[in-house]
Amino acid sequence: MAILPIDSGRYGTKEMLIIFSEQKKVDYQLEIEGAAAISQSEIGMISKSVGKEIFKIAVSGKISAKRIKQLEVKSDHDTAALVESLSEKCSKNARPWIHYGLTSNDLVDTSNSMQMRDALQIIEPKVAKMASILAKKAIKYEKIPAVGRTHGQHASIISFGLKFANWAAEMVKHVERIEEIKKRILICKTLGVVGTGSLMGAKSLEVQKRVAKRLKLFPAEVTTQVIPRERYAEYVFELALIGATLEKIAIEIRNLQRTEIAEVAEQFKKGQMGSSAVPVKRNPIKSERVSSLSKLVRSQVAVSFENIPLWHERDLSNSANERFVIPTVSILVDEMLETMTRIVSNLMVNEKRIVDNLYITKGQIFAEFVLEALIKKGIPRFVAYKDVQRVAFEANDKGMQYIDAIKKDKAFSSKLTDKEIDSIFSPEKHLGASSAIIKNVEKSVQNTIRKFI
Repeated sequence: MAILPIDSGRYGTKEMLIIFSEQKKVDYQLEIEGAAAISQSEIGMISKSVGKEIFKIAVSGKISAKRIKQLEVKSDHDTAALVESLSEKCSKNARPWIHYGLTSNDLVDTSNSMQMRDALQIIEPKVAKMASILAKKAIKYEKIPAVGRTHGQHASIISFGLKFANWAAEMVKHVERIEEIKKRILICKTLGVVGTGSLMGAKSLEVQKRVAKRLKLFPAEVTTQVIPRERYAEYVFELALIGATLEKIAIEIRNLQRTEIAEVAEQFKKGQMGSSAVPVKRNPIKSERVSSLSKLVRSQVAVSFENIPLWHERDLSNSANERFVIPTVSILVDEMLETMTRIVSNLMVNEKRIVDNLYITKGQIFAEFVLEALIKKGIPRFVAYKDVQRVAFEANDKGMQYIDAIKKDKAFSSKLTDKEIDSIFSPEKHLGASSAIIKNVEKSVQNTIRKFI
């Protein structure tokens, strides 16, 4: 049965934890048994009365994980115990047709698909919500000039809203990816021991098609005893990719909350303690938690890829770890989405500090635009570049404002008037296409998440 690798008291929403509970796993597998029986009865493989009876009892909710565990002690086989527990509730006429034509992994793999189906129903709207929140933040801070950093150094000027727009766009891509992978990962398989549908024969594909429709899954095209593990790897990879995007946001928040930068901060509630030893600290612990969990989620990708090559029509080398991998990535990404949604929704943005940080380098952040001004005056790029760099380094050594150093240097004063130089040092003029980019992202977000609103 399902194994929860997560401390359910700390991580995971109630809705997600239920999906991976032992009883829910039992319910999924019983639903498959019921769907198979009723589908077989619809095409005359078994009698209608037997099909209805098996279906009715399978979905009755009267078969417990506790009883299955009791039976498993004797059989040492969880699927056999489940079938036996279902047989206990059925009439003598129905018992021979329970699990007819199926094998253990028809239940295991199809129930895995049902878990992934329901997990994505929880995760996808949260990804869409995250995209919406980020897009709104992008619009809110669209006109605020901020330091754009590369290699950890001041590079040029950006719109502060562009940070959020970048993240919003990636969250929208995750919504698109989730939609695209559903047809490949939410697979129903009822083709028996080695994927031939041997006992059901020519009618096996029709049974599988009907079962898949009932379970809101996609019928397998071809399998061995198991659904190809490439499908699971894609699910794990996509959730790890979502986790990596969330960590990207978390790391930027952590960096921008550093004392030396202090442009943003996680909400710090009344009575909260940042450090047991240093009373004044406000640590970005929630963002750090997201970073920490993302590492754990990513580690599952390697395991899921190792499960792809199995012996012949299958072996058991994938089975044990999948009981951890699929629940782990689903529960943790759900947790990370919940956490990051709260962080971003309540993020404290220090607009004054954002502006102040533009001038930490005494105006050298405008160097790109000084270079442009010289080029437009006909100065070769390489010559202009060397002059811009030379004066910048000299000004830095002397602690001078860059604008003053430029005005005093003949390489600039002979080509640019003071008025032209002054106009360069206005951050609002250097946001480029930021507003248009942000508006395009916001439009894309709204179009993509419309069905979740």
